[in-house]
Amino acid sequence: MRDLDLQTLRLFAAVCEQRSIARVAEQESIVGSAISKRLAQLEDTVGTALLVRKRRGVVPTPAGETLLEHARTMLASVGQIERDMAAYATGTRGHVRMLVTASVMAESLADDVAAFLQDPAHRDIQVSLEERVSPDVVQGIRDGSASIGICWDAADLTGLETCAYRTDHLAVVAHALHPVAQHQSVRFADVLDHEFVSMPALSAVQVLLARAAAVEGKMLAHRVLVSNFDAALRVVRANLAISVVPREVALPFAQTAPVRVIPLSDPWAQRRFAICYRSAQMLAPAAQLLVSHLAGLGRQE
Repeated sequence: MRDLDLQTLRLFAAVCEQRSIARVAEQESIVGSAISKRLAQLEDTVGTALLVRKRRGVVPTPAGETLLEHARTMLASVGQIERDMAAYATGTRGHVRMLVTASVMAESLADDVAAFLQDPAHRDIQVSLEERVSPDVVQGIRDGSASIGICWDAADLTGLETCAYRTDHLAVVAHALHPVAQHQSVRFADVLDHEFVSMPALSAVQVLLARAAAVEGKMLAHRVLVSNFDAALRVVRANLAISVVPREVALPFAQTAPVRVIPLSDPWAQRRFAICYRSAQMLAPAAQLLVSHLAGLGRQE
């Protein structure tokens, strides 16, 4: 049975359905003798007669009927495989894994990915998102843990291909009764004497703030340490400390909470995010489509 081939099975099924070798030969643009030879070899392979020649054409034997049933099942499965693989090849089907920073996750990425997936052409593409700090995003892309990463563009992206994504602007968030809340904008150096709600040490925002404080010859006064922006904003709402978070994250919260969002005037407070991957040529078609979508949104800003 190892000598069975799909083309012979296709011809066998066609002959059974058409009841004519000559008719199938004409449809397939091959000579009838070539089909007869293939069918004879097929009978040798299975060890029994499969077709009987009669006055009105050829008909399958009982063994031929059984083989015909199996052949139809096999050919249908092969056809489905071809359609499925064609979908992957054109990028209309696939699973894309992404590693992204907390800032990206908290801002616009979820909506951007949702818009991509809502396109009917992408209905069979799956995208999974995992939150990591910038160094771990980069390392995960380098070691192949995910196809696409998005992180702060100041991260060490050596050896990776990149394209620009969106930007954000860091801002101080303070309770409405806090002295800082009276400012329209503020320099980071001018708020360093206040107590802060801080994020994990390796998070992009915290790394940036620690560097900026060091330039001023100071250290951040940590009163509360939290793991995400939502928790930081809740601490600010309780007037326990101030925090620095992306303005894009803070503004929706400030619409329903007694807090003020004061943009930082320092040049470094304007951040750009980068989409990174090992090689555009190595990306699966579905991942290439997603990168193109996200990069296009970055160009619009």
